[in-house]
Amino acid sequence: MTIPLPYRKHRQREQARQDWTRERLREARVVVADVVNHSDHLIRLACNVLALHGETEEERKDARILLVVLDARSPLRAGRHRHDREDRR
Repeated sequence: MTIPLPYRKHRQREQARQDWTRERLREARVVVADVVNHSDHLIRLACNVLALHGETEEERKDARILLVVLDARSPLRAGRHRHDREDRR
């Protein structure tokens, strides 16, 4: 039988997780705010983070829209993904 960890340690671990998540969201917002100076790959990562974990619905929606714009800028990439999905069927 295992001994449960003290409640205080659980709270510390949860606080550390929340701090880590807030920091990743902050980094994603910095990347999106300065898209001109970042690669499409990094922008996609940031948009995916914001689309899933953004604080407001508007922030999540804007991130999804930016992903669509990125796909429109690189049609070969979008077409490659489409063919991959068709091959799996």
